[in-house]
Amino acid sequence: MKAIIPVAGAGTKLRPHTYTQPKALIPLAGKTVLSIIIDQLHEAGINDFIFIVGYLGEKIQDYVKAKYPHLVCHFVYQNERYGTGHAIDLAKEIIGSEEVFIVLGDTIAEYDVKQILNVPFSMLGVKKVDDPRNFGVAEIEDDGFISRVVEKPAIPKSNMALVGIYKIRETDLLFTCLKKIIEKKDIARNELSLTDALECMIQSGTKFKFFKVQNWFDCGKKETLLLSNATLLKKFGGKVPELDKYENTIIIPPVSIGEGCDIKNSVIGPNVTIGDNTLLNYTIVKDSIIGSFSKLYDVVLDDSLIGSDTGIKGETRSLNIGDNTDIDLG
Repeated sequence: MKAIIPVAGAGTKLRPHTYTQPKALIPLAGKTVLSIIIDQLHEAGINDFIFIVGYLGEKIQDYVKAKYPHLVCHFVYQNERYGTGHAIDLAKEIIGSEEVFIVLGDTIAEYDVKQILNVPFSMLGVKKVDDPRNFGVAEIEDDGFISRVVEKPAIPKSNMALVGIYKIRETDLLFTCLKKIIEKKDIARNELSLTDALECMIQSGTKFKFFKVQNWFDCGKKETLLLSNATLLKKFGGKVPELDKYENTIIIPPVSIGEGCDIKNSVIGPNVTIGDNTLLNYTIVKDSIIGSFSKLYDVVLDDSLIGSDTGIKGETRSLNIGDNTDIDLG
């Protein structure tokens, strides 16, 4: 089975970081958003991946080729962002009639991938939410099959949101439905919705079962990304290489520190992820994510998201700073 991971979105809610770094490559609990997804699928036996890339797509391609040389990887460019349905349609020549597993590139969830792969039905991942109006919604019958899916309904008839994980067995019908939507130019909300194609499949007779994810981590905004980082650090346990080399420094777990970091006279943690080759001196950091090749001196950071190649010198703040930035708070 092949997996499709659409990662062409611009990540506007995470700017300024996504001006220079794809959302999928933001560090999270010692990994990246994308690597968590790939590792989860690969551990379940999927070795063939299709990445739908667009904005900063070359960074996705370079990262995947360097980190996963053992996987079969295809890269398809979505030059015009017409939504997830359009992105999936671009992969039809590679998929053919094979079953496909689709995971949106900002969807991290806890579920049993192997179990889903072994169920002889197409399946959609769902999670109960308080306000389903901003999600695709699944209406579920008593027999466990999905009777209807609708994208961002004004008056939802269900509170079971689609989380962005789909196993599709009837791929020929999927691409037929996508073609119908594209030909009709049915671009609701300025995008071609995958949910609309799934509803077309249901109306054509496809039986979809649902599965509930245990946890669903939101990586779309600064606040929820930091919360996801803290939760995943607790789950993965963090990673601190060569603890004794950090001079006059206190580490409060869970913390993940990248390779080649120079940390002195600092307090790190809890719930902190630091990228590779970052320098910290006289710095206190908690509940934050700091990118690679950054330099922080004489600062106290809390609930902050700091991009790569960033220099900060100064005092206490809560910050949201993109890559390649120099700031003096003194």
